[in-house]
Parts: sequence; C-alpha cells; structure tokens
Amino acid sequence: MRRSREIRTSFLNYFKEWNHQVVASAPLVPANDPTLMFTNAGMVQFKEVFTGQERRDYKRACSSQKCIRISGKHNDLENVGVTARHHTFFEMLGNFSFGDYFKKEAIGFAWQYLTKVLGVPEDRLVVTVFGGEGDLPEDAEAEKLWAMVTGFPPERIIRCGAKDNFWQMGDTGPCGPCSEIHYYNGRGKPDISLFGKEPGLDGEGWIELWNLVFTQFDRSAEGRLNPLPAPSIDTGAGLERLAAVCQGVLSNYDTDLLRPVVEKAAEISGKKYRGTLDPDDVSMRVIADHARMAAFLIAEGVFPDRDGRPYVLRRVMRRAIRHAHKLGIGEPCLHECALVVADMMGEDYPELVERRALIEEVTRNEEERFRATLKRGLEKLESYCREASNDKQRLLPGTVSFELYDTYGFPLDLQEVIGEELRFKVDRDGFERELELARKRSLGSKVGDDAVEATYRKLANEIEVEFVGYRVETAESTVIRLIRDGECVEQISEGQNAEIATAITPFYAETGGQVGDKGEIRAKGGLFQVLDTSRPVGALVVHRGKVTTGRIEVGDAVRLEVDHALRSDTRRNHSATHLLHFALRRVAGDQAMQKGSLVAPDRLRFDYSGTKPLTREQLNLIEEMVMRVVVENKPVETEVLPISDAKRRGAVAIFEEKYGDIVRTVSMADSIELCGGTHVARTGDIGLFKIISESGIAAGVRRIEATTGLSALRYISNLEHELLAVASLVKGAPMDASAKVDRLLQQQRELTREIARLNRQLASGTGSRDLASNARKIGDVTVLGARVEVNDAATLRETADRLRDKLAPAVVLLGSVDQEGKVMLVCTVSQELTKSFQAGELIKHVARIVGGRGGGRPDFAQAGGVDGDKINDAIEAIYALISG
Repeated sequence: MRRSREIRTSFLNYFKEWNHQVVASAPLVPANDPTLMFTNAGMVQFKEVFTGQERRDYKRACSSQKCIRISGKHNDLENVGVTARHHTFFEMLGNFSFGDYFKKEAIGFAWQYLTKVLGVPEDRLVVTVFGGEGDLPEDAEAEKLWAMVTGFPPERIIRCGAKDNFWQMGDTGPCGPCSEIHYYNGRGKPDISLFGKEPGLDGEGWIELWNLVFTQFDRSAEGRLNPLPAPSIDTGAGLERLAAVCQGVLSNYDTDLLRPVVEKAAEISGKKYRGTLDPDDVSMRVIADHARMAAFLIAEGVFPDRDGRPYVLRRVMRRAIRHAHKLGIGEPCLHECALVVADMMGEDYPELVERRALIEEVTRNEEERFRATLKRGLEKLESYCREASNDKQRLLPGTVSFELYDTYGFPLDLQEVIGEELRFKVDRDGFERELELARKRSLGSKVGDDAVEATYRKLANEIEVEFVGYRVETAESTVIRLIRDGECVEQISEGQNAEIATAITPFYAETGGQVGDKGEIRAKGGLFQVLDTSRPVGALVVHRGKVTTGRIEVGDAVRLEVDHALRSDTRRNHSATHLLHFALRRVAGDQAMQKGSLVAPDRLRFDYSGTKPLTREQLNLIEEMVMRVVVENKPVETEVLPISDAKRRGAVAIFEEKYGDIVRTVSMADSIELCGGTHVARTGDIGLFKIISESGIAAGVRRIEATTGLSALRYISNLEHELLAVASLVKGAPMDASAKVDRLLQQQRELTREIARLNRQLASGTGSRDLASNARKIGDVTVLGARVEVNDAATLRETADRLRDKLAPAVVLLGSVDQEGKVMLVCTVSQELTKSFQAGELIKHVARIVGGRGGGRPDFAQAGGVDGDKINDAIEAIYALISG
C-alpha cells in the first residue's frame, strides 16, 4: 500500500526528473489576489505567470498545493462528511508549463505517472476531451493524442461539453479545452455505461482523478478566440483521491490522510466508526475534515472571528463543534483532532509543528466560547419549533435568526442545517436585513485587499530598483519613472504630489511592519520632499511626496538623502521588536507568535497570538529581559542564506510574510528572525525600552505597544509628573501615593453604600406605605404605578420587588427622573401572573411614551427614556394596559 506521503513525494520527484522546478505550496491566503477568499487550486500562485504579468527563471513547475474550497461555485460544505470525496481542505498535485511543452507531453506525463509509477490499472480508466460547443472548436488534437498514448477504443475516450471540459479564467483572457482522467472506484468490473453519473455516497462509481487544462486561446472583449503565441499547461490531481485509489479504499476518509483523525473523533465520543451513512459516522467525518482545515488556517495566522476569512473559519469550526455535541461529546475535543493533523502532516508542513501549541490554544478557546452558548441556542431553536408546530410554513424569523447569530454565535448555514433536521426554513432575507442594519451601526467591514494598480505591475516588469539602504543613507542615482495620479509622466512641477522611481535608492520601503523612510530627493532643477516610501508590487520601490521647488524630469541625476533622525529612531524600535518577541515567547510560551507589527520612529506595536492578558509581573519580566540585552550591548548581525539553512538555525518566521528561497536573518543575543528591515549596530543603541500598554484587539489576538530611546524617556517623565501630581493631591510621598488613593477609594465605596442604604430606607419607610395605598384593583390583579424620587437603579429594583411581594399577586411599575430629565423605569410581575401579563412587553409600551425603549424577562423588565415631562403619562398607562 502506498502511503499518501509517498505519493506526494513520488509525484514531485517524477516531474523533477522531467526538468520541472519543485515549488513549495503557496499560503492558503492568496497574496495580492482580492478575487479569492482562499487558494483553491495549484495554478493560483502561478496566475500572474500565466497572464504574462510576472516572469520566473523556469518554464516548468510542479507542486503539492494546500487548497480550501468553501465559497462561490466550489462551496460543497453541506456534502462534507456525507459523501466519500468532498472536503473543505485538500491537497492538489499539479504540473505546469509556461509556454514550454503542450498537449502531447502533458498527456504522456500524466499517463506514465498514473499507470507506470503508481501502477493504476489501465482497464479502470477512461479519459474525456472537449467535444466542441457553440463557437468553441472541438479538441480533436487531444483525442488523437490520447488514442495514440493509451490505445483506447473510441468509447473510452469520451467527448464532453464546455461545462466540464473547457476552462477560462474569466469572460475574457486565457482559456482552453480540458482533458480529464477518470477512474472507476469500486469492487466490481468497470461499467462505462455509468460514466457521467454521480458516484454513490460511499464513493463507488467513476471519479475524476486528474484534470489537464490546455490553455491555448485568448478570448477578446468581442468574444473572439485568438491563439496564444505560447500555449501553457495547468493540471491538478487531488492527493486524497489518488491515495484512495492506491490504498484500495472507496472513501477518502479511509485513507491515511484522514482515517486517524476520524478514529480520534470516534475515540473521544466512545463510539465505533463503521464507515457508513449513519449520522454518528457522518459527524465523525465532518469533525475530521474541519479539524484539518482549522489546523492549517490557524498555522497561517487566520483565527476565528466575525468577518472575512476568520468568519469562514469560525463557521467551519462551529459546524464541527455542533457535530461533536450531536455525538454526545460534552467537553472540548476539536483541538485534540487538530493536534492529530499537526502530528501526521507536520513533517511535510513544518508550520504545523512550529505552531502546534497555538493550534491547540485557538481551537480549544473557540470551542469553549461556542459551547458556552450552544446549549442555550439549541434550546431557543427547539422552543421556536414547539411554538410553530402547527405552522405549515415553519419559517424562522429573520430577527430570531440574527439573534442566534449575534448572541449565541450560530452561523446562518448552521441554522439552515439544523432547520433541515427539525423541518423548518430560515428567513434568509430577513436575516440579511438585520445583518445589514448591524453593519451600518458598526460602520461595516469588507473582505479582501484592494487590487494593485496596473501601472505598478507594468513598472515592476519593466524596471529594477537596487536598494542600498543597509549600508548608506545617501546615494546618487537617476530618475527612471515619474508617476502622477496613477499614470507615468515625463516631468513634475512645484506643488505637485507625485511618486519617483530611481535606479538606486537608500530609502527603505514599507515592508514587514516597518514604515517607509522619509527624506529628500534633490535634482539640479528641483527639490522633492519624500513623505513615504512604499513597495506597491514586487521589488518596485516608489518615493511618494511633493515637489517643494522647481521641477524634476525623467532622466534627471538626483541625490537621495534619508532623514537620519527618523531612520535612527525606527532602527531602535525595530531591533527592540525582535527582543520583545523573543522575551514574550520565553514568558508566555511558544504559542505567542507574531501576528503583525508596526515599527515607526515614535513607537512600536506588536500583535501576537494569545487569549489571556499578560499580568503586570509578566510585563515587568519582559521589560527586564529586553533591557538586560540592551545593557549587554550585544552586536546585531545580518546574514543572507537559503531559507532551509535559516530554519535549521532556529530563525523565526512571521505569519503574514511571504519568503523566497534566499532570506536575510537578523541575530541579536539569542534572538534570530527572518527580517528585511533596518536595525541598530549593537543592542546598546536602543538606549531604553518601555512597554506602554497590552490589550486584546480581536479573538485570539493581543497587542503590546512600546517605545524606545528618547521617546521612552519622555513617556517615563510624563508618568513621573503624573505620579508627583497625584502624591501632591493626596498629601503623601510618591511611593505612598497608590496606598493613599486606595484608602480614599475605599472610603468613597463605603459612603456610596451608606447613601444607597439610606435611599432604600427612605423608599421602604412611610413612603413605601404611601405608595402601596395608590394601588388599584383591576379584576383579581393589584396594579401599582408610581413615581419615586430615587436615582439609583438598584434601589428602584429593590423597591419595586418589595412592593410586588407586599401586594401580590401584583403588577408594579415604578419610574424616576434624574436632574438631566432622563427617565428610569422598572416593571415587575408576580410569577403566577406572567402567563397573562409579561413585564418585558408591558415596559416596551410604557417606554415609548417617554421616548425610550426597554425589555426583559416575563417577571421583570427595565427601560430608559429621554422625555421626563411625560413620566406621569407613562406611569398612568400601566393601568390602561392591564385593563385591556
């Protein structure tokens, strides 16, 4: 039996022997592609190579690409765990040709690898070709090549339409016919008459193994198909399906890629996995699949949250958690399954091992968070089903659906899955309306990055910029491009905002969290103030700013000068960031991985993965560890070397960064990181380091803000000034100020409690008897509405409860108005009356009269309002409401 790891390795080695460059998997989060939520195919990282926007030093490539298909036309989430072959996360093996070989070689490579290397029986295979459709010509060439290579009769080379066998990137641009290799997965003799039918849920039937895309046309805006001058090849074969074939199993879940995770879910549940369509078996498969996706995304720094990619992860994780609940698992378990994934696949994907502790922490934390509301949310759904048992439509209202989403954390698609089980539908339009209102209230958010501008892409392919800023802060160069309003121009004049590209630059472009340099560019005829330096795409560096005098033209000789003071401050903060990262991981654990950073002249900001605040003692320890290295004045050393060597030395990589084969490392004391930024020469140059704050900024992400050098000294001076001012106010020494303030606060709390006690005594004394005398009998119910001179909400509640008990069975409404005219209302109802009168509904009507809103439980509710002049009308209304 061939293990999946052997298949992956043999595939890459096979194509390497045929002069293909083995390219590592791209991240699951695509770089510079706002059209994609996640990488969903092997060709994604080569997209710009196929379109001619990027050049590489090879024309043949192969890869094993991590993929996620869970959105758009590839959204098969409801089939995951039900069928034998659907997944959220999978690996795609692929070989690619960028204008090198074409159909003949691609067909030969695929056939030889499948039948000779893997030994897949030829009699269980058929192939498809494009048979033509509309203005799209048939692919007779591929049909002839397949017949020549395989010796298949016509009935085993099947012609198909454009839906299955013609690929195009969009309405215009590169496109071409496809050819697919299909395998009969089953125990019996292959039956060609079944081709085209969906395989059974158990996996038996014809399944696609490998898709070969022949990119040979360019579709114009008018719809014409123009032959490409250099046709290309893009292929994809799912590793999970190949593993199922090679391991002789019908289901991908029975391969060595997934079965250990399924068995872990079974072990935790205390039930046996039988590989059937039984609901328990489906749940185990769902947990296994979703644990894989969660482990890989968290390892790339995507954490569950409320929008964008993090929300997709949350949806998937909570779907798995709900299936664990269905299995009767009462404790968090998803992290255990995710750790099985990390242990199984960590050798091929080292990030799983490096971030193992982080994967465990984030998955456990998310499950604990959802389990805290899961039971109550399910009870609310079941309550709705009971109430709507006679309703033929059984439509869950949008308001209820949004409450389940917003309050209980139930994603919409999870509600719909539960709806199918409990036989109700969700008012999706109503939910979307509620969601849109919530977005407007919170100013909304959007997913994805802005598309890089075409001008920058064009320039990146046309020019090369040499960065010399590691060695010097001034340089002589030539203006090679001027950009204004997104377009290239020949000259820029005084007062105009523009961008300058030079052949050589000492200016550091904003990258890896470090801000871009500022400074000046001097030409013979003008002066340009650089306000920022950026790298909009690839290695292209542009200096953004304004012409302050004269004019500058393309071809001008210029002198570039970086602002030394700002660069020096930035260096200090960047080196301190490395020391902070090292100290943080020593204090908080290896799971405290960098999630992002900002390195500016005046401060540094460091985001890291963590769910709990650091204690004051931990922050003090981190500061001391950093300052110890500063005082030791260690040298800061940089080295350029292969990334494999850097990782062997223990260099730390950052989530969001994309690294090439050759990297730059920065070492100081025990810290070593991959980094392209500017740094001090020795740690003593940092001078002083001070943490300003530590806080949570998102689910699973925390932030430390700090500063160095003179900025840190100014911060400490300001703290000292405030401490001296407080000490003066409390008439004590600075070191005793906190104790004195604590005593004053204690005295204030005691006085506040005494005031509250006196208010309660006042409200429950003769005044309370007077209030009770205002009660009216309406039928069998005693009703009291009264205004009281109490501005404390707790006292108002206690007084209302006391009067309700005294007059029981009763309905009591009390109101008060503060000095600013704001209204406080409380309504309480005896328990035995709540079937007839509900406090939450009563107070909603009363609150409207004073321009407010409120709500609560059937036996108690509260509200606020803004129109104190109408308090008496509001109180009188309670009698009318009870009278009916």
